[in-house]
Amino acid sequence: MKYTVGVDIGGTNTKIGIVDEEGKIIQKEIIKTLSIEGVENTLKRIWDKIQELLDKSKIDSTEVLGVGMGIPGPVKNKEIVGFFANFPWEKNINIAKLFKEISGKETKLENDVNVIALGEAKYGAGKGFLSSVTIAIGTGIGGGIFVDGKIISGFNGAGGEVGHMKLVKDGLLCGCGQKGCFEAYASATGIEREAISRLKVNKKNKLYEKLEGNIEKVEAKDIFDCAKEGDLFSIDIVDYEAEYLAMGIGNILNIINPEKIILAGGVSLAGDILLDRVKEKLKKYAMGVTLEENFSIEIGILGNDAGIYGASALIG
Repeated sequence: MKYTVGVDIGGTNTKIGIVDEEGKIIQKEIIKTLSIEGVENTLKRIWDKIQELLDKSKIDSTEVLGVGMGIPGPVKNKEIVGFFANFPWEKNINIAKLFKEISGKETKLENDVNVIALGEAKYGAGKGFLSSVTIAIGTGIGGGIFVDGKIISGFNGAGGEVGHMKLVKDGLLCGCGQKGCFEAYASATGIEREAISRLKVNKKNKLYEKLEGNIEKVEAKDIFDCAKEGDLFSIDIVDYEAEYLAMGIGNILNIINPEKIILAGGVSLAGDILLDRVKEKLKKYAMGVTLEENFSIEIGILGNDAGIYGASALIG
């Protein structure tokens, strides 16, 4: 039996899993990333944990084919990270080379959202399909494009950054510093910003009562929960979210024409109250041909394990 290792490195936590030949995670654990301790110390701690998980499963390290990693930043040639989002590390570090020197194992890298997309495409909601686009909707919006068995990484590793396509000329300021981005409107941050703006002028609603007037503390989940309880004010905000989601997804369909759109991240957990609206509004923004036959929009099914699965799939 041969094994691969998937490592999903995040700003706070790092998920590590051992995956067998049948595509099953047989051991997994979450450790603190502690990037402040430096790149080499972080990578050594990750390898130490991998060895610990192998020992638990009585697997010899010679049975490990390699280690795949998801990294928060653009990745070039599955080796070099252009820059690290929220990490105090230098630009253009060859993480694959460093980790191979530590572990002796073949190491391949991809952007963190790309490995989530690869995980869902190969093991999750996109399994069995030749093309899918995974959209991770949380604090921001990330994307991964899977076509003919491969992730589209782009020339400098920035492929799939769907959150920064422009929906509104000179629109709302995005965290990237530009204006009018998909992310500025349809992310959790975007929907929360819209809710705060509306709550300042309308306090007669269930959402305001739920927050006890502390409108700055609103979270996307609060809005969806109140909408599910029939609060018309919150339903209107969900409609706002669905409109921009449909606009962004429509653009993706018109350019990529995938068989499947997979939604991941916290906002996707809103479920049908959001998804049904997006599907209806999508007809305004996507060419009819992209919505025909077997096209579908689904919620990702791998949850927090998607990054482990996708990272491990980089090997082999």
